[in-house]
Amino acid sequence: MTPEELRQTFLRTGALREGHFRLTSGLHSDQYFQCALLLSDPVLAERMGRALAAALPASAGRPETVVSPAIGGLIIGHEAARALGARSLFAERVNGRMALRRGFSVRPGERVVVIEDVVTTGGSTKEVVELLASQGARVVAAMSIVCRAKAPPALGAPFTALAFFPAAAHEAAACPLCRAGRPIEKPGSRQEKPC
Repeated sequence: MTPEELRQTFLRTGALREGHFRLTSGLHSDQYFQCALLLSDPVLAERMGRALAAALPASAGRPETVVSPAIGGLIIGHEAARALGARSLFAERVNGRMALRRGFSVRPGERVVVIEDVVTTGGSTKEVVELLASQGARVVAAMSIVCRAKAPPALGAPFTALAFFPAAAHEAAACPLCRAGRPIEKPGSRQEKPC
């Protein structure tokens, strides 16, 4: 799947939205990738998972496990794990920090790929990479469907995405959309108080 085919798929499914959004990172943007809409179609979800598996760098070897940050990475992580023949786990926030719960664990030396739906700053992905490394796992790659950054973020593991769609992202105090009085929306999984 080419980046343009992916963009068209986002547009066709309504998963690429325009407006004024507060991202999970706290930054403000005029674009929002709502991967939940894209991945609500099981056929597309499977296709995205296969595309990520195919894009895994050869240097990563064969991973044993895929770990995704909850909640956005759950579906795509599961589909990529299926395509890779690996198990699928997820990390979730406990007292504001990513943790493995529900009986999930990794072994020292276990080869793991961290997979997310969308990366802007890479904060959640980096936190999961650090969590896994602290438990002795070998994180061989980090991946996402879309990266909104202009350059791959430093995540503590080699990073790749199916497509890089750089989008403007502003600190709240410098947001031109706020200055213009445009209402803001927080469509992601972590709801916060309006600013």
